[in-house]
Amino acid sequence: MIENQKIRPGKVIGPLGEQLTLETLPPPSTTRWVVRRKAEVVAAVNGGLLSVDDVCARYGLTVEEFASWQRAIDRSGMPGLRVTRIQHYKSLYERQQKY
Repeated sequence: MIENQKIRPGKVIGPLGEQLTLETLPPPSTTRWVVRRKAEVVAAVNGGLLSVDDVCARYGLTVEEFASWQRAIDRSGMPGLRVTRIQHYKSLYERQQKY
């Protein structure tokens, strides 16, 4: 029996219900991060397709930046990833935590 072997799925379900594979993820050269692309990358990590380290190396992200995407999705779903609305969703979340 082989122990400690990392088994990764060949595909995972994306944020819009589509199947994601390594080939269908945003290309490593991506510089314009729209909500859908961010959500796809987070779904790939959550589904086990890639690790956080793999994503950071592949896309040139910091762990903190990727973690902020995960937090935004956990708190507000895909709309929380919109750069123009970050402050709005942040203040909503902080208000919810008070009560």
